[in-house]
Amino acid sequence: MPEKETKIKTSITSNQEIIDNFNGVRFKWRQITRQLESKRVVYNGQSSSTQTEIRYFTLCFHKKHKAMVFDSYFPFVIKESKNFKDEKKTLKIHTVNSDQMRRYSGDWSWNSVTLDHPANFDTLAMDTEMKRMVMDDLERFVRRKEFYRKVGKAWKRGYLLYGPPGTGKSSLIAAMANYLNFDIYDLELTDIHANSELRKLLIGTANKSILVVEDIDCSLELDDRKAEERALKVLRSSKASQAQTVNIIHQNKPNQVTLSGLLNFIDGLWSSCGDERIIIFTTNHKDRIDPALLRPGRMDVHIHMSYCTPCAFKTLSENYLGISDHPLFVEVNGMLEKTKVTPAEVGEQLLRNEEPEAALQGLIEFLHKKKRENDEMEARKLKEEKDEEELGTQELVGQTSTTRDLSFRLNH
Repeated sequence: MPEKETKIKTSITSNQEIIDNFNGVRFKWRQITRQLESKRVVYNGQSSSTQTEIRYFTLCFHKKHKAMVFDSYFPFVIKESKNFKDEKKTLKIHTVNSDQMRRYSGDWSWNSVTLDHPANFDTLAMDTEMKRMVMDDLERFVRRKEFYRKVGKAWKRGYLLYGPPGTGKSSLIAAMANYLNFDIYDLELTDIHANSELRKLLIGTANKSILVVEDIDCSLELDDRKAEERALKVLRSSKASQAQTVNIIHQNKPNQVTLSGLLNFIDGLWSSCGDERIIIFTTNHKDRIDPALLRPGRMDVHIHMSYCTPCAFKTLSENYLGISDHPLFVEVNGMLEKTKVTPAEVGEQLLRNEEPEAALQGLIEFLHKKKRENDEMEARKLKEEKDEEELGTQELVGQTSTTRDLSFRLNH
C-alpha cells in the first residue's frame, strides 16, 4: 500500500537559510549539506571513487514554543506541502501491465501516461441540475475525512454511470478527475484471472484517485449466484447426484475474478486500504448488473446518462458553434424532446459545418431522419412482441385442446 504523505517538500538550496513567521513566532530553517569521504571501489579490475553527501534540515526557535511547533506548526507545514504538491501534480491515467509481464516477471505495478483530457463540467453536455449535483457530491466527499473516520467507514465513494453508448460516461469521468485533480486507474477485469491478482493491483493504487471499471456488465460474468442457480436446476432435472452437481459446477467455473472478490474490495476489509478514493462502474445496461453491486455503500450514487436534451444541446452549441441562442433552436429542441439521439451524435453533426445556420440545418435534417428510424424500430419491436404474444396464445390453446382430448379418451 502506498505510504501516507508525511514528507515535506521544499525548494531550499544547499546551506540556505529562510525565515518563516507563524502566529507571530519566528522560525529559522536551514538546509545542511555534508560531504562524506570518498570511497574507492574496485570492480572487474577497474577502480573508481564515489563521493556522497548527506542533506538534512535544522529548525531554530525559542524553546517555549516547543508545544506549538509539534501541535500546530508541523501539521501546518505538512498540509501546505501536500497542497503545493497537488498544485504541481500532473494527472496520470494508469493501466495494468500485460498479462504476460505480470505472470513471468511478477511485476504487478501499473503503467501510466499523462492524462490530458480537456473535459470539464463547463463543457459537459449534461443537464445543469445533474452537473451541480455531481459537483456538490464530490466537494462534500473530499472535505469529510473526519466524518468518515467518526462513523467508521472507509473514505471512498462509489458511482454507477449507466445509459446508452455515446451519452458521455467517459467524458464525465475525465471531468471528475480534472475537477478533483485525481489520477485515474483504468481496470480491465477480463485481464485479471484470480481474486489474489485483483487484490495485488488494487492495493497498488494511490490515494486521491479514481478507479474505473467500464462496461461492468460485460467485463466478466459477475452474476455467479444466478448462474449457479440455473446450473443447479438443469443438473437436478437430469437426476445427477448432489456430489456430481457440486463437482460439475466447480469444474465449469472459469479462472477469473468472482463477484465476492470484487465486493470484498469495494466494501469489505480491503476497502480501507487507502483514503480519498472514488470507484466508478459504467454500464449500458443497468438491469444486467447483480443487485449486490448496486446497493448503497458500494455504488452510492447512480447517474443516468440520458439521450441529448435541450439543456445538453445548448452546451454543445456553445462548445461547437460558439452560440447560446438561435432562431432554429426552437425546432431543434422540439425534435430532441421526441427523438432518441445521443450527445455524441449531435456533436458529430455540429462538427460538419463551421457556419451556425448551416450546421443547425444539417442537424435538423439528421434529427428528422433519426426520428423516422426510431419510429420504424419501435414499430418492429411492437410487432415482434405482438407475434410472440400470439404464438404463446396459440401454444396455450394447443395445450388446452390436447388436454381436453386426453380427458375425453380417459373418460371413454
